[in-house]
Amino acid sequence: MRQRWVQQGVQNTAPVEVGLREALFKDAAHLLEQLYNDPTLPVPEDAPRPGEKCHARRVKEMLTLFGWVKLGRNYYYDPRTDQGRAPLDEALGLVESYSPAVVRLADRAAARLGYEAAQADLKDLAGLQLEGRQIQRLVGVSAPALAQILARPAVAPAGPPIPVFYVEADGTGVPMRPEELVGRPGKQPDGSAKTREVKVGCVFTQTKLDEQGRPMRDYQSTTYVTSFAGAVEFGGQLRQEALRRGLGRAQKVLFLGDGAPWVWEVQRVNFPDAVAVLDRYHALEHLQDLCLGLYGEGSPWVARLKERWVALWDQDQVEAMIAAARARLASLGSRATNSLGTQIDYFQKNKDRMRYGTYRKLGYFYGSGVVEAACKTIVGARFKQSGMLWGQPGAQNVLALRCALLSHRWEQCWSEIHGDNYLDRAAA
Repeated sequence: MRQRWVQQGVQNTAPVEVGLREALFKDAAHLLEQLYNDPTLPVPEDAPRPGEKCHARRVKEMLTLFGWVKLGRNYYYDPRTDQGRAPLDEALGLVESYSPAVVRLADRAAARLGYEAAQADLKDLAGLQLEGRQIQRLVGVSAPALAQILARPAVAPAGPPIPVFYVEADGTGVPMRPEELVGRPGKQPDGSAKTREVKVGCVFTQTKLDEQGRPMRDYQSTTYVTSFAGAVEFGGQLRQEALRRGLGRAQKVLFLGDGAPWVWEVQRVNFPDAVAVLDRYHALEHLQDLCLGLYGEGSPWVARLKERWVALWDQDQVEAMIAAARARLASLGSRATNSLGTQIDYFQKNKDRMRYGTYRKLGYFYGSGVVEAACKTIVGARFKQSGMLWGQPGAQNVLALRCALLSHRWEQCWSEIHGDNYLDRAAA
């Protein structure tokens, strides 16, 4: 290379660097192959059990971060049970023919990208040749192990008191394959469904305000829970995550939601002592619809009334706003519609969750934007790309990966997977 540059001048180094990487990887793969095939290397359980027959030094190819290597290892077969085992494979933590390091890297790529895009990134960034279908298959083995760790019963952590502790919940749709939706009601004109709801929850903390006195979410304090389950099971999962994060040390707990009945049921059952807060922005949407219904499109009273009633909210006088709305509804007589009564009932049901003046004075969040953003980042960005249709098992697998990654638990989960042989049990 130096001689060519002396003759032709310095050139783009990309081909040189890629070539060097390939050469170094070949040397590293050769080194691993020598290490793993060392006959003096002690391998746990590398002896026949009663009834087993040993097939010595059976060759298997394994993909590592540095490329393919050949393993010569003992294979034990029990003809009575038609079961076999390779102790070296188990000790190395292989998943099919892939090292745990490869599985981990494939999972990380699949957590962020579609399988075909993950295939391209693994090739360009790591020099790994993995087909999209192979990545999907590896995710199917490893993601349930991550999900087990994420869902494990929480141990209440020790630590200082947490000034303000937040829990939020929401739901969003995942586009599903037709066979996953048979018999499910939906929002299509014919009553059918194209999506299935996945429930999303998040937990985060707050310890200070900014210079303007506005609440600040603690840096990297947000963790996530997702589930296709019903509200009862999901609520239990969300509570487990809150306990893991230190719910027992919280001095004040707030539960924020958009007003959906199942959200408040999750709060009532699992966080009964929390201050329930209706997301202000959803409330404003309902208020806009109510004002339009009471005065009609184009009326100057729509904007005036909305401004006046929002001011009442900020004084914790939601009841006064409800009374004014009912008086206006009564004045409409026969022109009143049932939907207007329903809109007013919405505020009646949520009035105790709309003390926005108090929330502001105390420096609390009163919008559920964190979980709404999670619906977009955890679910939407990965599951709603063009042409994507999901089966529930595959969607659950990727949700587990994304929750582990975006909850900053990736290293912890993989450390436990390697230490506890989760992948060995999952692949068995």
